[in-house]
Amino acid sequence: MKKESSRNDWSGKSRGGALGYLSFVFIIKTFGVTAAYVLLSIVVIYFVPFAPKATSSVWYFSRKILGKGRFDSLIFLYKNYFNLGISLIDKTAVASGKSDEFHFEFNEPEEVQKILNNKSGAIIIGAHFGNWEAGAPFFDKYGKEMRVVMMDAEYRKIKKILDKQKKTETFKVIPLSDDMFSNIFEIRDALENGAYVAIQGDRLTQGTKSETATFMGANAPFPKGPFVLAARLAAPVVFYYAVRTGFKKYCFYFTLCPGCGTDSKGKGLENKILQEYVKSLENVVKIAPEQWYNYYKFWI
Repeated sequence: MKKESSRNDWSGKSRGGALGYLSFVFIIKTFGVTAAYVLLSIVVIYFVPFAPKATSSVWYFSRKILGKGRFDSLIFLYKNYFNLGISLIDKTAVASGKSDEFHFEFNEPEEVQKILNNKSGAIIIGAHFGNWEAGAPFFDKYGKEMRVVMMDAEYRKIKKILDKQKKTETFKVIPLSDDMFSNIFEIRDALENGAYVAIQGDRLTQGTKSETATFMGANAPFPKGPFVLAARLAAPVVFYYAVRTGFKKYCFYFTLCPGCGTDSKGKGLENKILQEYVKSLENVVKIAPEQWYNYYKFWI
């Protein structure tokens, strides 16, 4: 792996937006989750021609990385946008107290259960993949508070909309601007108090330092911040992904970063955490590539 100064970065805005969430909140509350799915199947067609940058990135992923043909890539485009919409609907439904309509499976190795049941805190590194928020309420079974480090200012507005629908708060936000370390003391305090601190590790924002890794057979820059932070705080590190496996069905995958959370620090540990993360992310993306939502030029 090597340092990389890349133009491959994210603009800071998520697809969907606050208006999209408000629309689906209304439909779910008025007509139900299934009705929202039906509407989505029509609306999603709009995004293919009218979101050219996102469409271009998904097309590249399908054609160059996955090796699909043109026709299969068109289908993949639709499935990707449709799954993004499904994740929006489902997270809104779960937040609104409709989790009993869904079926959830937990893939938790024994070593992960020991960490999550421990009194000390842990760093949870996820990705813009699947629907991680669908599983946020179920961390309550461990009796821990969830803190999510969030750099997306637009998404923080969206969270306020979702919070109004929630019967209980599933997680609290640690807001960041551009500096991953601007709230390091708040993050450290949360860990010392036994909370989970969740960070997304797969999205490079403008002006942030990166490290190049081989992902899905090609070089891609990953943000250094989450992995430097995890190494410095020396807390146990767990990789977490929520994969949609069917109609209102999800499987939550947890992987413990081996050898992480020790007293050893420095670049060696940073690289180890990054390598293990990329390996775990590639494993789940291969399971459901249409559920990976990074809408910018990701690979070098």
